[in-house]
Amino acid sequence: MTADATSERLGIVGSGAIACGLARAAGGRVPAVPVTLWARSDESAERAAQKLDGRGEVTTDLDALASCTVVVEAVAEDAAIKSELLGRLGALLPDTAILASTTSSLSVAELAVASGRPDRFGALHVFNPVERMKLIELAYSSDASPTTRERLNELCEALGKTGVEVADEPGFVVNRLLFPYLFDAVGLMESQGLEPEAVDTCMKLGAGHPMGPLALLDFVGLDVSAAIGESIGVEVPARIHALIAEGRLGRKSGAGFYEYPPKA
Repeated sequence: MTADATSERLGIVGSGAIACGLARAAGGRVPAVPVTLWARSDESAERAAQKLDGRGEVTTDLDALASCTVVVEAVAEDAAIKSELLGRLGALLPDTAILASTTSSLSVAELAVASGRPDRFGALHVFNPVERMKLIELAYSSDASPTTRERLNELCEALGKTGVEVADEPGFVVNRLLFPYLFDAVGLMESQGLEPEAVDTCMKLGAGHPMGPLALLDFVGLDVSAAIGESIGVEVPARIHALIAEGRLGRKSGAGFYEYPPKA
């Protein structure tokens, strides 16, 4: 028998778009899922508190997560950074708590070992913008217990999401299928001498996509997209590497394939 997901206390480690989006999604539910978000610095905590707008507690003290029943790590997609934090959390949390990571490209089995509690660990891959996207990809190592799988699936439901269990393979399902298409769009644009707007308009109006592939690459971030491509073994277009070298990382930097107005 598992705990009622509405009684879970959610901890989130990180203060970026995914971490804050997940916190807002949890705190905005009826009934709300109690959430505490950990940020590395006072400055990051202040920015996160503004984004949460009262829908969760923000702290810079990792020990404040000790009362959480599920803690989701949502920091940079770097194995060393994630492993170090997961190890600290594994030692901090009570035995009954579950640890999860928002990774989409790293080995879930290796992160599970780093956490020190592989039977109570899983990947919880949410999508940006978290509040609007309904899917969560769930991935586990072979050591994950049935209770861990059940509680994380119930947490997805409590967040208003659909959890789909996928294999522990880089890119899972969505990114494994999506990024070859996105990179192919870059190659097609260049080979046919098209503007980004032309490619994106064709895919929006002809295929019913809510966002064209080049705008989507900008939204994800060209540096993040390149890292995902490398992790799943897909060749990253030279144009993307060139834009990254110019500091054009997409929306977050104000320019990528498109130009973006400064944030208010």
